[in-house]
Amino acid sequence: MQRKLFSIFVIGLVWSCKTDNYEWITKEVTATAYNSLMYQTSAQPDIAAFGDSLKPGMKCIAVSRDLLALGLKHNTHVKIEGLREIYLVKDKMNKRWTNRIDIYMGKDVEAAKAWGRQKIKIQYRIKIKDTIK
Repeated sequence: MQRKLFSIFVIGLVWSCKTDNYEWITKEVTATAYNSLMYQTSAQPDIAAFGDSLKPGMKCIAVSRDLLALGLKHNTHVKIEGLREIYLVKDKMNKRWTNRIDIYMGKDVEAAKAWGRQKIKIQYRIKIKDTIK
């Protein structure tokens, strides 16, 4: 009986901490895809703009710099319409792009080409600011 009560307490505690401090924002963006190849990025194609090391298989995106001000900062969780996994913001795009994300597809150039350019909806998770009363 004590074990059951303890389990219920722990589940309740985890649930309350998990959802209370965040909200999901929906936004329509243009989505393209990129690979960690020098001709697409830089002389160090496996290093993202925030300094993270990229490895094929990672679920991450680059964002246009205007989206940073909307809360799509480093390591923000992002749900992408049409894809199942949650992606993390790990990279920034060139300043010339606006309202855009770039989905990391490792070294699979064909997958990136197949994705192409699409207008989609994303949802991203931001922390709710604590208010002082």
